[in-house]
Amino acid sequence: MKIQVRYFASLRETIGHSGETLDTVCKDVASLRAQLLARGGVHAECLAKDRPVRVAVDQVMATEATLLTEGCEVAFFPPVTGG
Repeated sequence: MKIQVRYFASLRETIGHSGETLDTVCKDVASLRAQLLARGGVHAECLAKDRPVRVAVDQVMATEATLLTEGCEVAFFPPVTGG
């Protein structure tokens, strides 16, 4: 299935682009993150399991167990604070 992956804030800066269309067989956020980690390089650096990364699917906060659907948008971003 094709999905849209978006990167925000420091993730976008480190990865070098704001998003991509990805053809994947991943069924959930956890497997997608693993697929991106397997790329190595900046993806492995930014999305490592020990890094605090938040994720949203179709603009709704998500967990590792959130299911992906054809055409969905998955956004990865660092934690943010308000003030």
